[in-house]
Amino acid sequence: MTADNRAFLRHLYDVAVAAADPAKVIGDHLPEPVKGRTVVVGAGKASAAMAASFEQAWKARGYGRLEGIVVTRYGHAHACEDIEIVEAAHPVPDEKGAAAAGRIFDLVKDLGPDDQVVALISGGGSSLLSLPPDVIGKEAKRAVNKVLLASGASIHEMNCVRKHLSLIKGGRLARAAHPARVISLVLSDIPGDDPALVASGPTIPDGTTRADALAIVERYRMELPAAAMAWLNSAEADAPKPTDPDFAGDRHVVIAAAQMSLEAAAEAARAAGYATHILSDSIEGEARDVGEVHGAIVKQVVAKGQPFAKPCVILSGGETTVTVRAKGGRGGRNAEFLLSFAIAVANVPGVTAIAADTDGIDGTEDNAGAFCDGETSARLLAQGTNPKAYLSNNDAYSAFQSVGDLLITGPTRTNVNDFRAILIT
Repeated sequence: MTADNRAFLRHLYDVAVAAADPAKVIGDHLPEPVKGRTVVVGAGKASAAMAASFEQAWKARGYGRLEGIVVTRYGHAHACEDIEIVEAAHPVPDEKGAAAAGRIFDLVKDLGPDDQVVALISGGGSSLLSLPPDVIGKEAKRAVNKVLLASGASIHEMNCVRKHLSLIKGGRLARAAHPARVISLVLSDIPGDDPALVASGPTIPDGTTRADALAIVERYRMELPAAAMAWLNSAEADAPKPTDPDFAGDRHVVIAAAQMSLEAAAEAARAAGYATHILSDSIEGEARDVGEVHGAIVKQVVAKGQPFAKPCVILSGGETTVTVRAKGGRGGRNAEFLLSFAIAVANVPGVTAIAADTDGIDGTEDNAGAFCDGETSARLLAQGTNPKAYLSNNDAYSAFQSVGDLLITGPTRTNVNDFRAILIT
């Protein structure tokens, strides 16, 4: 892998992340002040940066005082004057997240018709805004999240289960705020950009039911705690519906999403002289399977000039999943995608790739993602390690660490999900 190719792909990633910077987009979506209070709440990996940008834009227009609470992941905080920022655990909830969720719920529940709530919602908010029913309890809720993360279920399916095991998700926060109007500004990390699915939709209900949640549990053979299953089987788990009149005056807008970032990266790649193609902004599925398919596309380009002629750049986004098959492995879905891709393109010349999470954290490790090329598999084999064994053990982080190809950026304080770029020369 040449330093120039690696630097070029890192540049495309940086451009994609910058396109989703809340400071660049949130000022275009400020609501007008109201007669009463404007309360800002939020949850997600980007929510603190969203809060700081919102507060700055609000005050620049002379709109007056704000108040509120936003919860973000540890290490993703951003300084604010009026809005309190709370850091909590992700992807498995902790006590600080649960306490923050309770305080946010209490903050909005006594508002009146002259007040408004601005909800700043981004990916990661589902784990950070955890308010399980007392009969489930915090320990059982943490167990639920661990099962969901290891199940192989899609983000849509996981969030369906989560919102039916919560007192705040699935539109319940907005219903608690009624009769205050709720304006949700959403930074989407969800394939398809349905705002009701981002962070399990605390302010926006969707049409899923607890029957859907139970079907997902059965489909993936999830072994949930007995208290969680009892709740899902009770009418209390039913979430409010979009037709509920309490939501009639609310509105929501997606202020940044994967497609915007992919288009920005495509423009940068074309400016560098490469024909550039976006496969999709919403690719889902098992990370290793998606990596294998991307590899097959690349081999077709190299060998036969189809469906694209080289030189070119191929971009894609979305959110893949990892079914954990082994204990002790390290690495998130982007690293697993890329290791599978590296195996698929072994010894294919002129191929360099990056796969990384736009929030700067791939899974639970310290890397955003990694780089690879057609020689990655050979380098691993040369040092006496088998890339297929790493993949079987869900240990892609260790594989890329051993050859010095991890991408470590630190938290970016935004989140529009996975970014993948493949350079073919």
